[in-house]
Amino acid sequence: MIRRFVFSLLPALLPALFRTALVPASLLLLGACAPANLAERASVGAFEYRIGTGDRLHVTTYGEDRLTGDFGVGANGAVAFPLLGPVQAAGKTLGEFNAELQRRLASEFMRNPRVAVETINFRPVYILGEVQRPGEFPYGERMSVYALVAKAGGFTYRASEKYAYVRAEHETAERAVRLTSATAVQPGDTIRIPERNF
Repeated sequence: MIRRFVFSLLPALLPALFRTALVPASLLLLGACAPANLAERASVGAFEYRIGTGDRLHVTTYGEDRLTGDFGVGANGAVAFPLLGPVQAAGKTLGEFNAELQRRLASEFMRNPRVAVETINFRPVYILGEVQRPGEFPYGERMSVYALVAKAGGFTYRASEKYAYVRAEHETAERAVRLTSATAVQPGDTIRIPERNF
């Protein structure tokens, strides 16, 4: 009698059971889908490097050994340069910083100074999410996201290889970026590899 009663209720209960089971499943699928509007990131070699806090620069002042050496960019964004004191470097290209050094040396201490600036150590980059060894890694010139993933031991089997979330050094929010073999990493970037949609 109880069995007959339960079976008589099934037609009324089935739609509700399906609804409660399907809603969480559909939410899971939606959460795993790629974002609708993927941004395009500059390709390797297509962005202009700008000096930042934590970089280390080598400055050569031709004919002036005391003005030649390695200099770190401090927390204030400046380089403590002999004779000149703090010279703002963060946010400038190498060419702009070079020109600033030449201008100040020429106006205060030297006639026609010749200066060359190169980066010898960049600020690090970070990778999180679905890679074998998430963490901090040294940046290398012309580094792509795939090269950074390789440094981190490769993708996990759950990883999405079609897009990643990127937060640039001075940004507060990450954005979804389409991945190609040439998608560039910039110094100070944080890259997060999400799970793929199974």
